[in-house]
Amino acid sequence: MVGYDPDANCVSSSEAAVAGSASGLVTRVFISPLDVIKIRFQLQIEQLSSRSPGAKYHGILQAVQRIFQEEGLSAFWKGHVPAQFLSIGYGAVQFMAFESLTKLVHNVTSYDARDPSVHFICGGLAACTATAAVQPVDTLRTRFAAQGEPKVYRNLRHAVVTMYKTEGPRTFYRGLTPTLIAVFPYAGLQFSFYNILQQFAEWAIPTEGKKGGNVKNLVCGSCAGIISKTLTYPFDLFKKRLQVGGFEQARAAFGQVRTYGGLLDCIRQIIREEGPSGYFKGLSPSLLKAAVSTGLIFFWYELFCSLLCALRTTNSPARKEG
Repeated sequence: MVGYDPDANCVSSSEAAVAGSASGLVTRVFISPLDVIKIRFQLQIEQLSSRSPGAKYHGILQAVQRIFQEEGLSAFWKGHVPAQFLSIGYGAVQFMAFESLTKLVHNVTSYDARDPSVHFICGGLAACTATAAVQPVDTLRTRFAAQGEPKVYRNLRHAVVTMYKTEGPRTFYRGLTPTLIAVFPYAGLQFSFYNILQQFAEWAIPTEGKKGGNVKNLVCGSCAGIISKTLTYPFDLFKKRLQVGGFEQARAAFGQVRTYGGLLDCIRQIIREEGPSGYFKGLSPSLLKAAVSTGLIFFWYELFCSLLCALRTTNSPARKEG
């Protein structure tokens, strides 16, 4: 059901928005701990190794243990409120835009709306639209997940007011350039690989084995997430580094901090001080997160779309009888 299909009972734009926001909400609850760990890894200047002097985090299990000991269980859901706003808003805009764009391609061009290349372009454009819409919330989420103790921001309102007064309105769009550069291919690859894997599954799985459609959606989504995240990961790291600019005092307890003059300066400083591997800090939790989140996003989206279609079908005879 992902993408317009003239031969299927497709969801409307509003139904796609509802299904997308619901899938984002449910998925966020499960992936928040992985997101916090990934952000902590991305922002650490020191090497992610026990042999690196001053390195706070060495690996996933060590990071889990240290965060739990120092900040408690709730630390794994730091920034969860803005993250939920992010997930709900992003999911709604992305899937609504994607369904609308694939339908537009079908209606006004000669291209097949189910073609992987169409899904790549439409998926990338839909993600850019959603990213621009929720970027301020993403910046807030990153700040909350990144801060240690004592907290700089007491709550969401305090964070918004403080950032606006001390750094100005542009601070809410820090990191937008690398985000847009990265999100287009990342989301495009997600949608296109999900499409390819679904078509492969249709071909490879015998008819009698096609009952487990939900499991297939989960597996295809997870594989698509791993492939797309690996290919576009460095831009996610650049975005996180730029988003915490002007926030250095809250990072003091985590080790060294850096100030970057923009995207190119960020790229140059990382390669000079941290080497090529610096571009892939936090890749392991990020891949784990990508596999879980992308799999669950597509799984829940397809499930909610099916439920909405079933409700529409059930209500239609009732309307006719009335």
